[in-house]
Amino acid sequence: MTEADDTMIDTLLLLGCGKMGSALLERWLAQKLASNFIVVDPAPLPDSFANDPRVKSLKELPDQFHKDPDVVIVAVKPQILNAVLQKLAGYIFSRTFYLSIAAGKPIKVFEEILGSKTPVVRSMPNTPASIGRGVIAAVANAHTSAEQKSAAGKLLRCSGMLVWLENEVLMDAVTAVSGSGPAYVFLLIETLAKAGEKLGLPPDTAMKLARQTVIGSAALAESAPEIPASQLRQNVTSPGGTTEAALDILMGDAAMQKLFDSALRAARDRGKALS
Repeated sequence: MTEADDTMIDTLLLLGCGKMGSALLERWLAQKLASNFIVVDPAPLPDSFANDPRVKSLKELPDQFHKDPDVVIVAVKPQILNAVLQKLAGYIFSRTFYLSIAAGKPIKVFEEILGSKTPVVRSMPNTPASIGRGVIAAVANAHTSAEQKSAAGKLLRCSGMLVWLENEVLMDAVTAVSGSGPAYVFLLIETLAKAGEKLGLPPDTAMKLARQTVIGSAALAESAPEIPASQLRQNVTSPGGTTEAALDILMGDAAMQKLFDSALRAARDRGKALS
């Protein structure tokens, strides 16, 4: 990285090119965020960038690198992370920082294997990041320079909104809210559609209505970020009307809030146990 541009990346090493890794790589290539990309994954690269001259594909880590990468992106499955880091520990990268998108693995794992002063940024993207509409939370350890943090931010922001955390302890709560959050929204679509079927709607019609209602509502919320979600809800709710009748069930005795409190607490606690 150069002093002239604190987010300039020459060589990026991507470990793992599965669904999230390949989606991120595609966006990095499109936005020209690095000059050279080295991808290490035993599977063939997707056709969309397999023939890109900027990308060098390797089946496994080589015995040595001719040049230190500016950043190593760790996008492997958590089950094999330790083994991959053990392999990396054999290299001496004097100017490299590590950006992890490996779910559930804390920064201390990197520091224990690669060295206590290794600069590490841990991030938690959610699945909409694969289409550039995600929300990504990230936290950097004390050994990450301002220049490296800026470079990590540039890489992550191309996939959606980036939120920096001050404390890694909050990452389990982030995972419970936004990491797992898309599944809750998809469940809402399923639930709305099934309820519509029980009211007599054909299954395909109920699903179309449910999906587009969620999509449209999300778009409306996005178009007016200054309006609280509670106000958007009230705007749909006429006194004594149909929406109020439904909300009396969903919000009565804080039923829905209590359900989500319990669900997210379970997700957070599971995240702590896995890490």
